[in-house]
Amino acid sequence: MTELRAQAVDPPTIRPTLVRAASRRLGAGSATVGLPLLGVVVALTVWWLVTSVFQLIHPASLPPPQDVFRSLTEYWPLLLRSTGATTLSTVVGFLLSTVAGVLIGLALAASRRVERMFSPLLVAINAVPKIALGPLLVVSLGWGQKPILTMVFLLCFFPIVLSTVTGLTTTPADLAELARSLNASWWQAFRKVRFPAALPQIFVGLKVAMPLAAIGAVIGEFQAGEAGLGYQILQFNGVGDYPTSWAAIVLIAAMSIGLYFALVLVERLALPWVRATTSSR
Repeated sequence: MTELRAQAVDPPTIRPTLVRAASRRLGAGSATVGLPLLGVVVALTVWWLVTSVFQLIHPASLPPPQDVFRSLTEYWPLLLRSTGATTLSTVVGFLLSTVAGVLIGLALAASRRVERMFSPLLVAINAVPKIALGPLLVVSLGWGQKPILTMVFLLCFFPIVLSTVTGLTTTPADLAELARSLNASWWQAFRKVRFPAALPQIFVGLKVAMPLAAIGAVIGEFQAGEAGLGYQILQFNGVGDYPTSWAAIVLIAAMSIGLYFALVLVERLALPWVRATTSSR
């Protein structure tokens, strides 16, 4: 009886299936971590070969990675504080852009007349080179956080507006018909159908905007900063310390990667049904 119960609970045909499933999960997890690390190793190797072995690029343009790493360790406290300042500006500016971009997108999606009235203006604002506005922002807003946050906002709000409008105006026909058949009010249809259906598209705009927010923060620090990685790049370039400037650039890249994947994690936690209802390669 004990043997029959054991076979019923754990038949021999189940064990290979469980092993294969566990192996696939382990392989997927290893690939998620291992492949990005492999990419970093390849990039560092190419960087080292180009700058140290073959010396194809002048050190003033691109210092060897070992010099950049030496500067990173030497100025680590200063660069760490600067990374915190740039990260704060990036996140605050991104959140402000998200709130304003979604609200503007809601207004444009709610009325065809409003969309036709203001869409050309938004396109014109987005087309203006933002770096040209830097001196004007300093004159009007002064030094410090205000012009930096404004630069972040100007760079990354347009993709959020565009993705919000696209998501809200492309509700699947079957879902819209279901809401009408249930006699849902406008608010009920928006809250239960249109906005949830638009969230995947909105997150596309957010993921486009996040790296732009980091770019905007650095440009703002170039123009009006008193701290931050952009400010340190200007300072170290001014004294000819190019490895330390590149150390700051590396930290900007690392910060952008971290913020982007934090946003991807938020998307997966907020929209678990997207991965379950869409196919992947």
